[in-house]
Amino acid sequence: MYFKMNGACLQGIDGTIVDVEIDISSGLPYFQIVGLPDSSVKESTERVRSALKNSGAVFPLERITINLAPADVRKEGSSFDLAIATGVLSASGQLNVPGLERCLTIGELSLDGRLRPVRGVLSMVDAAKRRGLSNVLLPAENVREAMLIEGMRIVGIGAVKELMELSGTDPFQEIAPSQGVGRTPLLSDNDEIFMEDFVDVFGQYQAKRALTIAAAGFHNLIFIGPPGSGKTMLIRRLPSILPALTDEESLEVTKVYSAAGLITDRTKLIRHRPFRNPHHTVSMGGLVGAGSYPKPGEVSLAHRGVLFLDELPEFPRSVLEVLRQPIEDRRVTIGRARAVFTFPTHFMLAASMNPCPCGFYGFPTAATACSCSPLKVQQYRSRISGPLLERIDLHVEVPRIEYDAIKHAAGGGDSSFDLRARVGKALERQALRYAGTPVRFNGELTGRKLREHCQLPPEGDKLLASSFEAMGLSVRSHDRILKIARTIADLAGSEAIQTEHLAEALQYRTLDRNR
Repeated sequence: MYFKMNGACLQGIDGTIVDVEIDISSGLPYFQIVGLPDSSVKESTERVRSALKNSGAVFPLERITINLAPADVRKEGSSFDLAIATGVLSASGQLNVPGLERCLTIGELSLDGRLRPVRGVLSMVDAAKRRGLSNVLLPAENVREAMLIEGMRIVGIGAVKELMELSGTDPFQEIAPSQGVGRTPLLSDNDEIFMEDFVDVFGQYQAKRALTIAAAGFHNLIFIGPPGSGKTMLIRRLPSILPALTDEESLEVTKVYSAAGLITDRTKLIRHRPFRNPHHTVSMGGLVGAGSYPKPGEVSLAHRGVLFLDELPEFPRSVLEVLRQPIEDRRVTIGRARAVFTFPTHFMLAASMNPCPCGFYGFPTAATACSCSPLKVQQYRSRISGPLLERIDLHVEVPRIEYDAIKHAAGGGDSSFDLRARVGKALERQALRYAGTPVRFNGELTGRKLREHCQLPPEGDKLLASSFEAMGLSVRSHDRILKIARTIADLAGSEAIQTEHLAEALQYRTLDRNR
């Protein structure tokens, strides 16, 4: 007897629909899975056998062959258990559910017949929708996550016994299609109280200004300053002024976290931009993804959000160098002997560093003077390569706060709510300007679009030309200065870039000037 089901597995963060073909024929008892299964898929033979027996079903004592097609794609994970068990029951005549061959079936079985949730359900159900499938059978614990995809009929079960009780009925007939998610505004309402607010930060107005520019244009940023100047504290407040994720971005981020098994709330999409802060001992694999079947690394978990690298020179140089391609291409491709995986990496890089090993070079006080030799300073800064620094738009010095500024300060100035309002207005201008294009932020401009939207007045062009030669800028640095100036103009409500906007943008290239 032959029967065919639709299963799914993950390839990177994307779901792949797999035809699960079941053939039961006469012969000595034998249970085999073919079609490039990995060890976790091969082990499903024992899970399915025990689950069916312990659920009151009869496991056929015949020759059972399971084929996972296409056979040239390697399959990984435990999501095929339920499809195999359902196919065996249907092929042996113990189960009769109309439309199973047009249904996506995913789930992991325990030995007593209960169903366990699997990771990556969001990506798998989304792939099923693109394949034209509208019915999904899966573990009850994954139902809410699957319902985030619009137009799908979802049936959740807790055990094989519940599956057998569906025999002779059409469980999808009375199920209403899932509603998916509603639209979200360009900038989320202030319905969440952020524990860390910019109003708590005294002084550092230039640093706050730089963070506002970074949030409004999705620009990379690095803070340079002595210990205790507030670099980390400032960057940790960056999420409080970032725009909410759009529906498309939210689905992308949730897919990444679902594939990584890091979904904490399966009832809704992730709406706030991720903020990842790996320790400086992170490995190269931990940053970009590792393993024979790689899972998303920190650069992918920060997709559409912020990747914060505190004390940047303390990271091994070999680890930092792998950031160059993900920053530029907004994706990372990891090749393995078994397959090639591509993960999205469209993140904002935020970093901090001391100016030297002791931390006080360029920021001396009466009690703390720099004790580092010029050679030590050079060696310390050379841990960060020039090509990586060129990919960081804003280089900002964060000086030490004087005591009087703390004593006489009535507050920290603008709150996160105030800064979010300014960011929102700048984003509205960008949304109108880039309507109908894949560009959303000024930081994404390249090539022809950059030249079209970042034209300078004659005075500004002369200023940039003289700075280009004096500072020894590269073409990449030149383009990033233009993008910063475009964002500054948007924050000022100006459609054209003025000379003062460009002059401010040039001030945010501290490391270029020092070099």
